[in-house]
Amino acid sequence: MKSNLKGIIYTLLGASCWGLSGSMGQYLFTVQQMDSRWLVPIRLGLSGILILLYCLIKHRDTVFKPWKSTEMAKWMLIYGLAGVSLCQFLYFLTIELSNAAMGTILQDLAPIFILAFTCITSRRLPGFFEIISILLAITGVFLLTTHGDLKHISLPLSALIAGIGSAFCVMIYNVLAPKITNDIPVIVAQGWSFLMGGALLGLAFRTWELHYVPNLMGIFGIIFVVVIGNICAFTLYISGVSKIGPQKAILYSFAEPITAALISAFVLKSLFTIYDAVGFGLIFLMLFCITFDSKEKNKVMAKAQC
Repeated sequence: MKSNLKGIIYTLLGASCWGLSGSMGQYLFTVQQMDSRWLVPIRLGLSGILILLYCLIKHRDTVFKPWKSTEMAKWMLIYGLAGVSLCQFLYFLTIELSNAAMGTILQDLAPIFILAFTCITSRRLPGFFEIISILLAITGVFLLTTHGDLKHISLPLSALIAGIGSAFCVMIYNVLAPKITNDIPVIVAQGWSFLMGGALLGLAFRTWELHYVPNLMGIFGIIFVVVIGNICAFTLYISGVSKIGPQKAILYSFAEPITAALISAFVLKSLFTIYDAVGFGLIFLMLFCITFDSKEKNKVMAKAQC
């Protein structure tokens, strides 16, 4: 019971840290006039350096293991760049183009892509609860983007594309995670992913040519998204998952979009309508349906093995 309670608390805190980080990102974009092409490479690079320095102390034997074989290096590059790093950039780009609440809730569509991947690779059709989940997700996104009126799109198309792209990238690193974390600690994989992403995105966007100089609050915001949004959020959330499992963790991760939505609406004064609230609720229901369906399937498998 005590371990389960700790797991719930860690998961809630970790998800809340991600929500806070998204809201801070919105503040940096709207008030500090930062560009996601400038912020994200710096955020990823600094996070990667700090995590790998920690890993050199705690996981010295496995820090460089991803690069000791061609096969492992190939999966590490795809996992780190197409999955983790691109997801981070598209998430913050969505926030820049809309707000933290929208960026977070659109990223929560990731289970639908994971479900689609599972059905395709297993060569099966989706089940009843899976179909319900897909319909809930589509309806939720429809309400978020149109507010019930097809003639007026409330969410910029570019933000919608970036948000859905972010969810797709979450699917990539979730699917590839077992190939990576079977051989190395998760934190080592994350450290290299952040460092590679920071370097590649910095080169791709020529961050040094954007000539942005942050003020004191801007520097505080950067430190916040690095420490709270990457290091604390990741450590707390993964600690929670290790105690209560990924299925329960998905449900408790609702703290992320709720935190982002509350701060966006009440602190950053973003417009939040009844349509947004219903859209959020439908996507939460989608997460619940997928989790419930997974639990039922696990029970059936357990009975079959007895």
